[in-house]
Amino acid sequence: MSIRRLRVQGIRNLQDVDLELASVNVFFGANGSGKTSLLEAVYVLGSGKSFRAPRLDPVITHQSPECVVHAAITDSHGSSIPMGLARQRNGEFQGRIQGRTVQNAAELARCLPLQLINSDTFQLLEGGPKSRRQFLDWGVFHVEQGFHAVWLDVQRALRQRNALLRHARLAPDQLEAWDIHLSARAEELDAFRRGYFDAFYPQFTATLGELASLEDVDLSYQRGWDKETPLKDVLRESLSRDHERGFTVQGPHRADIRVRVKGQSAEQVLSRGQQKLVVCAMKVAQARVFSANRQRDCVFLVDDLPSELDRRHRSALAALLSSLGCQVLVSCVDRADLEAVWPSVPEDQRRMFHVEQGRFTHVSWH
Repeated sequence: MSIRRLRVQGIRNLQDVDLELASVNVFFGANGSGKTSLLEAVYVLGSGKSFRAPRLDPVITHQSPECVVHAAITDSHGSSIPMGLARQRNGEFQGRIQGRTVQNAAELARCLPLQLINSDTFQLLEGGPKSRRQFLDWGVFHVEQGFHAVWLDVQRALRQRNALLRHARLAPDQLEAWDIHLSARAEELDAFRRGYFDAFYPQFTATLGELASLEDVDLSYQRGWDKETPLKDVLRESLSRDHERGFTVQGPHRADIRVRVKGQSAEQVLSRGQQKLVVCAMKVAQARVFSANRQRDCVFLVDDLPSELDRRHRSALAALLSSLGCQVLVSCVDRADLEAVWPSVPEDQRRMFHVEQGRFTHVSWH
């Protein structure tokens, strides 16, 4: 899976973009030149949202009514798949894949699976459970066909239960019905997550070993409620507390992946560079699980790869990405930081672009 041609209009400071891409694509230039904005445009195409802003309105170029991203995707069989997305300032969404109208962002994600490594990736260690739960659910979504429907049903059941909890007077019959429904679907969701984590964990361990010499890094899956107790019993026992707070305290919406080093939280033990190696290993391991299950490759978007990594570890990460056979779009300020870390990639499979004031110039690879 790779993007062979990319066209972008109406995103931040980017001028109209029309690029032919290769397997490895390096974008270099001064801060604010538009490197990250290009990666953001690809992310918008593959997810319908930005990784830099909660809404798309600030992403759209000033005075432009919409942003538009088109790509020609080459699949694992060599077939070309055209896809495109337009988002208006009012939030209206228009997407198409092979001429077919796309109903939601989930269809975009299935067509163009993306792995993002940027400064926010540190949230996998430093942030709350939500970031790690989203990471976990990305993997399950792409591996388990039935996951998305179950996940949506769980969200709906939680909203209904929380609405009932916020009422001054509970409606016991209604609450019991939603508890039964939520419990059943939550158990399904937990089974999907646990099965995925069991496949992911050994891949993570192997990947981290290829990247760095870090000992005693351990990951564990937490389902969001007591592992020995059925959720329906947990909901019944916590009803008074839930009613007082107005929301459901325990459940699949509290699931987490704990990352620890010798029993302590990883962000409290590891240096910044070591943390980046761990989160990169998580991302690469997830791509490996995806490839093994779907017989397809992710596209990696790596913003400012040199940050926090010395040349040896930059080379190790580049070698891992090359071994995956996936397409990489990577940014840096100084081209010298990345030119030498992909020596095994044939010349015709790598491209370099200088970025200045939103314009992209293809330059030779030294």
